[in-house]
Amino acid sequence: MAKQAALIVGAGDALGGAIARRFAREGMVACVVRRHGEKLAPLVEAIRAAGGEAVAFGVDARKEEQVQDLVARIERELGTLEVAIFNIGANVRFPIRETTSRVYFKVWEMGCFAGFLTGREAAKVMAPRGRGTILFTGASASLRGREGFAAFAGAKHALRALAQSMARELGPLGIHVAHTVIDGAIDTAFIRDNFPERYALKSQDGILDPDAAAENYWLLHRQPRSAWTHELDLRPWIEAW
Repeated sequence: MAKQAALIVGAGDALGGAIARRFAREGMVACVVRRHGEKLAPLVEAIRAAGGEAVAFGVDARKEEQVQDLVARIERELGTLEVAIFNIGANVRFPIRETTSRVYFKVWEMGCFAGFLTGREAAKVMAPRGRGTILFTGASASLRGREGFAAFAGAKHALRALAQSMARELGPLGIHVAHTVIDGAIDTAFIRDNFPERYALKSQDGILDPDAAAENYWLLHRQPRSAWTHELDLRPWIEAW
């Protein structure tokens, strides 16, 4: 049988890395992507040490030709693209009077436009086969704009709309498109170092465990098409919402 590939755009030390490890554990080739591909070496090594297969790519997901070449290379050299996951965050805080047009546009490029390119190119190769999964990582900013996060909320709202439109168009073609709402702090070094009071809740399962969140991405991919989920909220049990 031909190998199957899972593309994770926005892989790293937290959720993206956990997703890559989860799909690799099922025998899929984890194609992990970030702008500086050399930073993915520890993740690739960990996956391979656990018996999985992973390949790192240094790609700027905002660049159309780079995304097109990425998907073509995966299909040509590694296996059929069965899953595409867009996991770029772009979470920055700027008061509205200090948000320059450059900042706003850059955040939109990272948080939404790159998702459009990833989803579109994945759909092109999945549709002829009549199967595939495309998953977009959202945030609480996908649902509501908070003070100081106009650029981030704008990008995440747009990404959610993109996911809805794609789901309606591609679902009848056999492609499962879903959007996750990550609502809460994730267990990362950034949270540990900058928000120690929040990180202290880890002992109570009060922050998101990347591996636990990644399990839900795998379950979305494995859902029977008679009962597909389009939007899934993930938050710690003590998170106020």
